[in-house]
Amino acid sequence: MTGPAGAPIPAELWSASIERVRAIAARPHIETLPPRSLSWPALALRQFLSPVTLILVMAAAVASAVGDATDGIIIGVIVLASAGLGFAQEFRASRDVQLLLASVSSTVDVDRRGEMLTMVLADVRVGDELHLSAGDILPGDCRLVSAQSLVVDESALTGESLPVDKSAEASLASDTPLAARTNCVFRGTHVVSGTGIALVVYTGRDTEFGAVAARLMKHPAPTAFEHGLSRFGILLLQVTIALTIAVFVINLVLGRPILDALLFSLALAVGVTPQMLPAIVSVSLSAGARALSKHHVIVKRLDVIEDLGSLTVLCTDKTGTLTRGTVEFSQALAPDGTADARILELGALNATLQKGYRNPLDDAILRVHQPAAAESLGEVPYDFERKRLSIGVEFEGTPTLVTKGSLEAVLAACTSVRGDRSPAAFELVRASYRALGVDGFRAIGLATRSLDAGEQIGVASEAALDFAGILTFRDDVKDDVNLEIADLSGLGVRVVMVSGDNRFVSQSVASRIGLRSQLVVTGADIDRMSPARLRRAVTECDVFAEVEPRHKEEIVTALKAGRRTVGFLGDGINDSSALHAADVGISVDGATDVAREAAAIVLTEKSLAVVADGVRLGRRTFANTLKYVRFASSSNFGNVLSMVIASALLPFLPMLPGQILLLNFLADLPSMLLSRDRVDPERLERPGSWNLRSVRRFMIVFGALSTVFDLATFALLITVFHASESLFQSGWFIESALTQMIVLVTLRTRRSFLRSRPDALFGGAVLAIALLTLVIPFLPVAAAIGFTAPPLGMIALLFSLAAVYLGSLELVKRAPWSGFDRGPAR
Repeated sequence: MTGPAGAPIPAELWSASIERVRAIAARPHIETLPPRSLSWPALALRQFLSPVTLILVMAAAVASAVGDATDGIIIGVIVLASAGLGFAQEFRASRDVQLLLASVSSTVDVDRRGEMLTMVLADVRVGDELHLSAGDILPGDCRLVSAQSLVVDESALTGESLPVDKSAEASLASDTPLAARTNCVFRGTHVVSGTGIALVVYTGRDTEFGAVAARLMKHPAPTAFEHGLSRFGILLLQVTIALTIAVFVINLVLGRPILDALLFSLALAVGVTPQMLPAIVSVSLSAGARALSKHHVIVKRLDVIEDLGSLTVLCTDKTGTLTRGTVEFSQALAPDGTADARILELGALNATLQKGYRNPLDDAILRVHQPAAAESLGEVPYDFERKRLSIGVEFEGTPTLVTKGSLEAVLAACTSVRGDRSPAAFELVRASYRALGVDGFRAIGLATRSLDAGEQIGVASEAALDFAGILTFRDDVKDDVNLEIADLSGLGVRVVMVSGDNRFVSQSVASRIGLRSQLVVTGADIDRMSPARLRRAVTECDVFAEVEPRHKEEIVTALKAGRRTVGFLGDGINDSSALHAADVGISVDGATDVAREAAAIVLTEKSLAVVADGVRLGRRTFANTLKYVRFASSSNFGNVLSMVIASALLPFLPMLPGQILLLNFLADLPSMLLSRDRVDPERLERPGSWNLRSVRRFMIVFGALSTVFDLATFALLITVFHASESLFQSGWFIESALTQMIVLVTLRTRRSFLRSRPDALFGGAVLAIALLTLVIPFLPVAAAIGFTAPPLGMIALLFSLAAVYLGSLELVKRAPWSGFDRGPAR
């Protein structure tokens, strides 16, 4: 067998003695872990590798080579300024995201040369000894040194859904298949229960997992927003090619120098291309991530912010989200409902001796009762199929198997209730169970059986049990959860409870928090449903109970099949597959490592109110990113269309290449601040959507409107002021910059611009660029750029045209055919 990088995986890892494996791990190794993020030199280099930037660099080189040093220098300076601006913003965005991710990194306990350390997974190295417990994710391929009831989920690697029992003592043949290598644990898998010590032998690409993305770690499919940006890029490429060729041909037909025509065409190609779009998107998303972190939401993948804003269904577990999460032990009851201290002692023994994942119910038992000292005679760890946990222990002088777990699962393994084998005895237990659930109590069953001399404890031991009693717990509903659900509903997000708890408790909680509780679908119901029936059920039901991990994933998949954007909020090992299947997997800081790793978003506070804040901020981030797309496409398209027409009508170039690039650069400066702009409240009431047809219509409508006013400007400059080439270029430069700033302020909202206040810093930047544009033709460097100081009468006329343009934008943007999002315009 070979790893993904082609390196053989030696059979010594599983077939040799542990001493031989230690020798292998002690050899020098080249670490092959991928870098966590781009280094700053790589990020800086990336700014110059885009096709647009390479075109500009070539244009500057050509201009300088043929003696036009001024144009070459101007183009070069603008390229450097644009690249510097993009680098500064992306570097800050990358740094901010890495700091946020560091706060929720998964860790593992490591013995490194005798020193116990807690490390993030990426820092684990060959030769480290891992101390494993339930919930840990394996950072490398390891040989087990010891194992105590260790059970590992290897589905991410082998595709097998059932967890695998591991044993350090197993002696395996060299040709043992992957799924049967029980003395090894592998990168990307996770511990379900039990404990163990494992020696790391391979990491990174040298592992079985290798460069192949794991189910929990692979890069997700592109989001709707990423698809939209890709289609938008193709649209711009088509427009750019068509307009550039048209301008070049027109200038050649008119007999202008080939170099001038080429540089002008290249500048126009850049003019219609929003070259700052990658930086704008990065800045907008990282700004959204920073804002979300202040609202207790840590984003692990920036691209998921758009999906968070598009959320329409939120599936959530019950404990800690809808309830307070502080499970309190209530009573230990005999089957007839009377208090029984013996049941509490048995439950406490089971809780304290088990070596797997300690759950809140065990903690609640041990808070009220510490059992007598005892030694475990063996253990059958909990798994999500059996829903039981069994411990062998000496109790009242007799070796006894003590089993606790889901009441129905425990009853299924029983043949008697306190010695009574009659159906009435079993029905009495179930009646008590239903009554407790209706009253909001969670109940688990407890059963026992005397162990035979020398009996090896295993799953087969859980047979012919005697039902002993019921342990009850209380977890009250959160005070404000009704308001939180109503808040999400107001945002168009439906809340669905998906719980492993019994149907009666789940129904009781749902009825108290305002979810539809008349219908409860259980895991057993799902097993009997066809995929089509399940897709109908998820539209009719808000409460799913008694579900296993695979059911949670099936519910999420059925919801997504109905074209909903689905979020899943969970924190347990059993939630990992559903977290990964959801459009937005949401976990919490205190969750198991495997749940945090599977999630795209981690909450530092488990609350639906936090999710609602995240949805609003996600929609705000999407809205502000779309503002730039619309502004850049419509404004640049309008300017370039005007230049195509002007090239055919004027005896000179309407604007020099360097002037075009300077105009484009100045317009991008305030655009970088759009990520912090305010968003109208009505834009947050429903998910934003990427509609390329709408963007195309927006670009054509408002680009054409801009061209109409450009042509009016041309006519006035020629007929009224008899402008020379330099004066004409100066006047149109001022008018173009003013109209672009007007577009930024006006088309950022569907409301009247007077009724939608922009962010102060963004508004200040727009005003500053407008003033700078007026000043540039009067500066000493103006002549080098090709500008002439315009007379005051021309400036006054340009301002008058800009005012009329502003009024026209306000009228057109309210038209249904404008390409603006439909919605309230105030």
